[in-house]
Amino acid sequence: MRALIVNCTLKPSPAASNTEALARVVAEEMEKREVEVDWVRAVDRNILPGVSADMGAGDQWPDIHDQLLRSQILIIATPTWLGHPSSVAQRVLERMDAMLSETDDEGRPVAYNRVAGVVNTGNEDGAHHVISEICGGLVDIGYTVPGQAWTYWHLGPGAGPDYLDDERGHDWAGKTGRAMAANLVTVARALQANPMGPPPQ
Repeated sequence: MRALIVNCTLKPSPAASNTEALARVVAEEMEKREVEVDWVRAVDRNILPGVSADMGAGDQWPDIHDQLLRSQILIIATPTWLGHPSSVAQRVLERMDAMLSETDDEGRPVAYNRVAGVVNTGNEDGAHHVISEICGGLVDIGYTVPGQAWTYWHLGPGAGPDYLDDERGHDWAGKTGRAMAANLVTVARALQANPMGPPPQ
């Protein structure tokens, strides 16, 4: 089983990412459950605006699209900015919109029988709103979002420190992240054993 974590930080490599740090807690738990984990830091890629799988010359989304199709588990990891997912996360979801019109050999939407979850960090509140926005988009595309397939960290209300700068709240975020990993892997394996068929016509 394979998982893909798309880190939607605004910080290009090699800058330290608070969001990646929390996502690694989830990744480590999935790896303990024999899941191979791949990473994409989306800001490092030239992801052109649009809603097609390939926007032409210079577009690096097609490689990410291929990784999505190779993965049974997807995690969108994003910081909170002004109470919303990052602009990079929004770009990723917009490009995933193309998957709505793609089907597999049995006529199923390509996101069927795949699971997804969300990791969120921020030095401001808004985590539940961010998680709801991303999960709503992923469900529209066809992913299955298990119960409690998310974790987050912030010390709100109001502005505060970053995840890598303050140990407070790490125990809770880590425990929630490990539960998230367990739920994602459990449901992914259930769908693998008993996959959904194509939608009725």
